[in-house]
Amino acid sequence: MTSQPVSAQPDERTAVTATVEIVVPVFNEERSLPGCLRVLHRFLTDEFPYPWTVTVADNASTDATLAVARALTAELPGLRVRHVDGKGRGRALREAWAASDADVVAYMDVDLSTGLEALLPLVAPLVNGHSDLAIGSRLAPGARTVRGAKRELLSRGYNRLIRLTHGARFTDAQCGFKAARTDVVRPLLRHVHDDGWFFDTELLLLAEHNGLRVYEVPVDWVEDVDTRVAVGATVRDDLRGLIRVARAKASGGARVDGIPRRPEPRAVHPDAVLGRREGGLSWQLLSFAAIGVVSTVANLALYACFRTVWPVLAANLAALVITTLLNTEANRRLTFAARHHSTGRVHAQGFVVFGLYYLSTSAALLVLHAVEPDPGRLVELSVLGAASVLGTAGRFVLLRGWVFRTPQGKETA
Repeated sequence: MTSQPVSAQPDERTAVTATVEIVVPVFNEERSLPGCLRVLHRFLTDEFPYPWTVTVADNASTDATLAVARALTAELPGLRVRHVDGKGRGRALREAWAASDADVVAYMDVDLSTGLEALLPLVAPLVNGHSDLAIGSRLAPGARTVRGAKRELLSRGYNRLIRLTHGARFTDAQCGFKAARTDVVRPLLRHVHDDGWFFDTELLLLAEHNGLRVYEVPVDWVEDVDTRVAVGATVRDDLRGLIRVARAKASGGARVDGIPRRPEPRAVHPDAVLGRREGGLSWQLLSFAAIGVVSTVANLALYACFRTVWPVLAANLAALVITTLLNTEANRRLTFAARHHSTGRVHAQGFVVFGLYYLSTSAALLVLHAVEPDPGRLVELSVLGAASVLGTAGRFVLLRGWVFRTPQGKETA
């Protein structure tokens, strides 16, 4: 590691002991690489308080990128080069991070689209032990971005899809500006299968699934108009990746052994512990009712929209699938305070409950149409609303007594 003098250090003790390796994955960047590395090197030398190393991870470039990078090591102290035979940013990052001897590993895109001023806020929470991973976010409050409408729409849509399908709490999975504690990320890397652009998303989903703390830093970000990302193929691969990770969660394959675990949080004052599980029925009823009202309204609105183009059962199914995902995740987090439960198991059991709910509401609609073949949309919605209320009561019993049942020995006082 190369230690650089600085004018000010936020924490003299941790700055001396913590080391940081910044990986820059590259593919066919012989023209832009020298300028970007010199800018990064100057910033680190002048303003970064921790001992650092920069590693250029060349992943199967076919131009002179590797030769250019190696030549720059003579000019820029602290610069190292690693060649990866296979193509893919995820592959390059996995190999570089797994081989690192630094306390903290980070990476950034070679185009330096993300402002370097965010690097210290990215790394500091990892050095002081507050967080396990840290990511730059173009969508967090305070972030400033300059990019075209197409990429803005795709980015927001993709990140909303992640939160909808996986209950993710981070806002921006794909910003090329991330860091992690090496002892924490190394076990995760063995379970990240993607070698391309989905690598970031898979890493973060596994991190949250295994109870790790992800810290977000709002960044300044300017789009690189010379980007070589194939949008169509990337979207297809990302959707496949989301399905694959969901299956791994449901089967238990997403659990990672060997990760340093944080102790369970404890309230400073006994009175601060809220009885939100056993003995907290009033809280659960209130929270479940509030979430249920929102879900029912959303379900009816979606059903009304889908009913204009689909038959009764298809419209009901589509509306319920969407609202059930949101409802189950909201109840996991708020009503039953069940963050220690496996998200995959919760949603699997939640869909069993959903199946019963769907059967009951669909049965009500089928009976209505058997009695009155053309009841009118208002009558349809009224019957569906009444069936939803009865089904919701049954859902509460099943969610509280089965899906979110407190494991023995974990009851809240």
